[in-house]
Amino acid sequence: MMFYKKTQQKINGLWYPQSITWGKTVTSNQVADQLALLSTVTRGDAYAIIKNLGSVLSLYMAQGRTVKIDGVGTFYYTAAANKNGVKTSKEVSASQIAGVRVRFIPEVERDINNKVVTRSMVDSNICWEEWGKTSASSNDGNGDDTGGGEEENPLG
Repeated sequence: MMFYKKTQQKINGLWYPQSITWGKTVTSNQVADQLALLSTVTRGDAYAIIKNLGSVLSLYMAQGRTVKIDGVGTFYYTAAANKNGVKTSKEVSASQIAGVRVRFIPEVERDINNKVVTRSMVDSNICWEEWGKTSASSNDGNGDDTGGGEEENPLG
């Protein structure tokens, strides 16, 4: 189940749902445990791969390459330019680059009409519920309607 909260935009005053996460962040150890359950590798092997994945991605992307991981998606760097644009192409230089960002595009599957039918890591059966609300089936009848509020949302 995914959660959202109601937020009002300052720029236009309109209200929108904003997705939120809750609970403690899932750790590399927990991911390694799940990978070990789903495959033939040990927890230690899975953990070692996870720990080294960032370095390997960085190595290839620093060479100006894009990295595609089947079942996950594509990673690549983009340059973040400072706000000081120049008038001609001859004036453009690397000194205008203020930073580097990592971009990620989830893997997609397309039908014969090139329409996206599935995205990796996006479950098509996500059930959205407003944060702090309790569904009728999980309400214990004591009037407490804080559902899921045991743990703080670290991002919101």
